[in-house]
Amino acid sequence: MREIILINITGQDKPGLTSSLTNILAQYDVTILDIGQAVIHDYLSLGILVEIPVEHSSSSILKDLLFKAHKLGIQIRFSAIDAERYGGWASQSGEQRRIITLLGRKLTAVQLAKVATAVADNNLNIDVITLLSGRVTLDGPATLPKACVQVTVSGSLDDPGQLRGQLLKISEETGIDISFHVDDIYRHARRLVVFDMDSTLIQGEVINILAHHAGVGHQVAEITAAAMNGEMDFKESFTRRVALLKGLDEKVLSEVAQNLTLTEGAERVINTLKKLGYKIGIISSGFDYFGEYLQNKLGLDYVFANVLEIKDGKVTGNITGDIIDGPKKAEILKTIVTVENISLQQTIALGDGANDLHMISIAGLGVAYHAKSVVKENAEQSISSVGLDGLLYLMGISEREIQQK
Repeated sequence: MREIILINITGQDKPGLTSSLTNILAQYDVTILDIGQAVIHDYLSLGILVEIPVEHSSSSILKDLLFKAHKLGIQIRFSAIDAERYGGWASQSGEQRRIITLLGRKLTAVQLAKVATAVADNNLNIDVITLLSGRVTLDGPATLPKACVQVTVSGSLDDPGQLRGQLLKISEETGIDISFHVDDIYRHARRLVVFDMDSTLIQGEVINILAHHAGVGHQVAEITAAAMNGEMDFKESFTRRVALLKGLDEKVLSEVAQNLTLTEGAERVINTLKKLGYKIGIISSGFDYFGEYLQNKLGLDYVFANVLEIKDGKVTGNITGDIIDGPKKAEILKTIVTVENISLQQTIALGDGANDLHMISIAGLGVAYHAKSVVKENAEQSISSVGLDGLLYLMGISEREIQQK
């Protein structure tokens, strides 16, 4: 008769502990059906599901394990599992899993409890909880701290929209970003990341800065706000704003470029992704002059932005070529995908404005970054509480792995 036993070990972790226990199992030629281990602040929790060979007695194996556990100063518990129960577990191994990521300046029990309750209300089970951010230093905490926990859940979800809505409400109520997506093969196979430029990769809108130098800041700012909130056709608004820059000296562009301020975490996320082999680009409705400046500074692979016409050292108030609006951004992303010979599921796109929604919606992972309300409502993922390097956590990359890179 087939004998299956679940072994649960808990206690103070120490080198050689797992080795000591598994060597006992090895002596009896035990088959490992499942295994999982976690260590939290030097406290071990280890579970091993085993099948006892018919030629051996389980009592002898369990006796040896109990004796070894006593010597090691740990607790060990055994549970007999019948074949029907194990069959149920095995049948669930192909179930779809989902990842819920909590990201903010700090993590509170209120936030975690609300998310856990939402998971339970939707009949899902929490399988794994992992701290992706570094452990908090109580003495001299970081100026811009980050806290991130990744929760893996499984089970049949009848209405993903309902859970997504619950998580969005929790996010709004508690001030933490909550990402929710399926854990599929593409999550581990991203190859390309593209950023909007203005108010995403850099702080502020360049066209507003240029307008200030041209003495038309108020007029341009009003049109910019309306366009980014989706209240005005982008091409019309962009044409009107650029026309107001007519006569601006080219030297001003150079001064503005050299004084651009990168978004919090921008260099960190780009440097990390480059070391991991990602292709990185800008797809912007801003100006190529500044995109190319950032490309040289940050070592980016692609830059697509509007070509600001300059003649005799002066801005003419016109754009050369097609205007890059929302649909054009999506078209450019598809073109890069073709060039790189990858799929859209292997891409990540980030932006803050309504004209970014087209590329965000077709990317494998689309993220609204400190975005306008209309963008957050329509994007599946968002970052609003931390800097741009919060993307690394949404990708499942831990602080330990980032530091190693």
